[in-house]
Amino acid sequence: MEHFNEIAQQYEPMIHKIIQTLGIYKNRKEFFQTGLIALWQAAERYDQERGSFSSFAYSYIKGHLQTEMTKRNKYDERNVSVDEESWALIPDLSAKLPFEWEELDCDGLTEKEKKWLMYTVIHGLTVKEIATIENVSLSAVKLWRSGARKRLRDRFLVPSSFLKS
Repeated sequence: MEHFNEIAQQYEPMIHKIIQTLGIYKNRKEFFQTGLIALWQAAERYDQERGSFSSFAYSYIKGHLQTEMTKRNKYDERNVSVDEESWALIPDLSAKLPFEWEELDCDGLTEKEKKWLMYTVIHGLTVKEIATIENVSLSAVKLWRSGARKRLRDRFLVPSSFLKS
């Protein structure tokens, strides 16, 4: 371990330079740690026959930092953190449904098909979540879905005989 501490001390400026070159300005300490880990891995994997250690370490560290940047950028693109003040600005629409469930005309649907419709439309649950709640198999819920879709389609679509005029 003492050997690595010497290497880390020697290559610390290189890690900082790579961070600067890549334009990393947020979480610099975390990226420095990632650079140290990459340096340690480079020291473990280095083969003297393939060239100098400094060029190997440089490319290894830079590659790891670029990979970490890509991961974080993807995470930031897909996830948004909201502070408490922002949550207060979002209106609570859970109590206000666009329609009353009781007023929805579900005649012709079985009780299980009505359950699927309610769970899917109002609560936004997946087939797997519905199966877990109702303690039934996935295929059972898929059958409810299939039946409900067919009955609703038959009921609300315009018959093809009206289209032939």
